[in-house]
Amino acid sequence: MSYLPNTLNSYWLWREVSSKLGVSNPTYKYWMDTPSLKLNNKYLFIQKNTLPQKHAHVEKILTDLSGHLPIKFASDKLHVNEHIFSYDKMKLYKEFEYKFVEDVKFVNIKKFFTEFGIKVNKNSIIQLGKIRDLEISPDCTFYNLKNDYGVVVYE
Repeated sequence: MSYLPNTLNSYWLWREVSSKLGVSNPTYKYWMDTPSLKLNNKYLFIQKNTLPQKHAHVEKILTDLSGHLPIKFASDKLHVNEHIFSYDKMKLYKEFEYKFVEDVKFVNIKKFFTEFGIKVNKNSIIQLGKIRDLEISPDCTFYNLKNDYGVVVYE
């Protein structure tokens, strides 16, 4: 599978972890063996299976985010306005699967890419939009979607 959709396969949302454990926000900073990931300087994630042993029990009840990305981060990576993921009146809104975790909305990018056969490498630049607004060049791969939308992958 491609690089972009797998970003959170091995992470938990910190907001959910701290809520379930009842610990304060900066606690993760003191867990030396627990790597973290920050997206858009807004969303913090903790690597799976690295919580301190006394807190490891909470992993059974945390929400799996495999294939999902926060809508703001996904819109930045796909070079599209986040409204496409926010309002059900948008033409592509129903093409995506959504998940809410602790008031953060996630979009399942992996499922979308798989359904449309979109392949992305680690260093690719991706643009999603109306076909008339996309810059299609000979060195890119174009994927035609529904409702006059398309995806362009630049290698």
